[in-house]
Amino acid sequence: MLGASKSGKTTLTETMMFEAGLISRRGTVEEGNTVSDYHPIEQERGNSVYATLLHTEWKDCKINLIDTPGLDDFIGEVVSSLRVADTALMLLNAQHGVEVGTELIWNYCDRFRKPVLFAINQLDHEKSNFELTVEQARQRFGKAFTLMQYPVGEGPQFNGIIDLLKMTYYRFPAQGGKPEKLPIPDEETVRAEELHNQLVEKAAENDERLMELYFEKGTLDEDELRQGLRLGMVKQEIFPAFCLSAKNNMGAGRLLGFMANVLPGPCELTPETTADGQPIPCDPQGPAVLFIFKTLIEPHLGSLSLFKVLRGEVTAGMELINAQNDTTERINQLMILDGKNRHPVNRLLTGDLGATLKLKNTQTNHTLHAKGHPVVAQPTEFPNPRISVAIVAKSKADEEKLSTVLAEVHKEDPTVIVEYSREVKQMLLHAQGELHLNAVKWRLEHVYKLNVEFERMKIPYRETIRKAAQTTYRHKKQSGGAGQFAEVSMMIEPYREGYQVPADFTLRGKEEIDLDWGGKLVYHNCIVGGAIDARFMPSILKGIMEKMQEGPTTGSYVRDICVYIHDGKMHPVDSNDTAFKIAGAMAFRECFRQADPKLLEPVYDLEILVPEEQLGDVMGDLNTRRATIMGMDSQNTYSVIRARAPLAELDKYSNTLRSLTQGKASFKMKFAEYQLVPAEIQKKLAEEYQKSLKEEAA
Repeated sequence: MLGASKSGKTTLTETMMFEAGLISRRGTVEEGNTVSDYHPIEQERGNSVYATLLHTEWKDCKINLIDTPGLDDFIGEVVSSLRVADTALMLLNAQHGVEVGTELIWNYCDRFRKPVLFAINQLDHEKSNFELTVEQARQRFGKAFTLMQYPVGEGPQFNGIIDLLKMTYYRFPAQGGKPEKLPIPDEETVRAEELHNQLVEKAAENDERLMELYFEKGTLDEDELRQGLRLGMVKQEIFPAFCLSAKNNMGAGRLLGFMANVLPGPCELTPETTADGQPIPCDPQGPAVLFIFKTLIEPHLGSLSLFKVLRGEVTAGMELINAQNDTTERINQLMILDGKNRHPVNRLLTGDLGATLKLKNTQTNHTLHAKGHPVVAQPTEFPNPRISVAIVAKSKADEEKLSTVLAEVHKEDPTVIVEYSREVKQMLLHAQGELHLNAVKWRLEHVYKLNVEFERMKIPYRETIRKAAQTTYRHKKQSGGAGQFAEVSMMIEPYREGYQVPADFTLRGKEEIDLDWGGKLVYHNCIVGGAIDARFMPSILKGIMEKMQEGPTTGSYVRDICVYIHDGKMHPVDSNDTAFKIAGAMAFRECFRQADPKLLEPVYDLEILVPEEQLGDVMGDLNTRRATIMGMDSQNTYSVIRARAPLAELDKYSNTLRSLTQGKASFKMKFAEYQLVPAEIQKKLAEEYQKSLKEEAA
């Protein structure tokens, strides 16, 4: 169940369960009593935060549903759900047409190559515009967008649907529910016949036999139409579109009937693949394979693993092997879920979704398989984070628990990434946006009872040089007994691809090091005449590496340096590894300060999807962030801005973008490169660093 925020996914899910008789009363989002949005934070916020597994039924068919959030910040929930769905049901809000949220989600539908079903919802709203929504959908999704229905009346007068498959007029009572089935009104006959013929042609195009029948008869019967539609959906060449008022229960029953009768089943679709791209045949009789697509951790109960049966069947009590760690897991409890409600079952078949409790060594993206039949399913790839903050516990007791709790949060939501950065000396939390961060904080405070606060992440600058410099440093220490002595003559210069060793140096050895933090160090041994014994060269390098982890300008990592050790002295008694390590470190520091040190900052590529009418506001804001516009495109009624901006200027960007566009824009960001910091900013940062050193010393 996909769609932009407020498109009606949760309401439609509730209505579908009501239509199937699984619930006796429909809850509402406003009252916070729906089966789907059962988490306290969802009831408090009034929208979905988590993907929720449910099911409905139609005649003899079980239909699994996953109600997903519509907000961009919770896209990880959408991705994990799409990964295991057989079909995507995309809701379009008839008030707003194809929204930015729709665009974003569509990109993932396209990536997973899923059959897609559309439903135009909220046709009863006074601002509903069916024709404009259809026009935008055809522009964005192409000729595959295929009307199955159109409304009779719109806005508060909406009370009927012309069904182009069954060629029937469904007229609903004022309170919604079961409609009357009537002949198509005379004034609608011409339009209905024209659209029906287009539907028949579209269905016939997907199969040679159906095309022959169409040429013979000039039409197709209802069963033949269903077959053609199913084949077209499998090929992603038909996206059927239905009409709805989920709130007033108009059209949900007909949509359920289509889902049960026409949508392709799991074994009619392209097979799932292994991690190395091999197909996993959808074989109900084959050895069992389960893919864990989501993990829920409930305090006092433990972890609940949600899975899809990719092959075979799973039964309660079955033992399976975890393909990732080769451990044995016993499926002690087997259940299907309807929100927080759990229904025990004895078995689940190929294509079905279910859950089990307390697997010991199994997490999201793991595969469980029958003994002797190893399979590793292709893992889900989650989107990169778009916001980072430092997280700090307010008390010592909470600090001790924080790492453990954050690890659990990551297990539940892989798009929440936690790390301790030695570089900036902060515990960092990476997420999709401000709302995502707020949801994490809410969970920490309300579920785990931890008091935390977010701080601005320190920027991981890099230091480098722009010219060559030389120095000689002598380390001499005498304190009774054996002393320390080492003298190192060093030259450094910027590293560049294709650099040449200076002609006045004789190269004896070279070590090229790809630094963990990016860039290179190239270390040259140019000693002649045995001025420094070869056994001390690694110690000099060790001293240099230590200094490169705390640059003289701002304490940031140093990168892209060529070092030449070309002379020195040693003492037959007092020279040792420690002395040469110190001499190497201090010589490097002195050289670095003389070599026109420069500060580099991380720069990110941005791709921003924004409504055309708000383009100017977004561009103006980017100009205040030292951003460079790399290019622009148009996509339907939206503009796509490609820009490059320093990370230091992107703090709280998701909040600003949401505010500028009333939540109608989205963005993604990816690290691009390190670039020189402007001189005035470098000066300010260097002064702040020196001030902090004095404060620490005091």
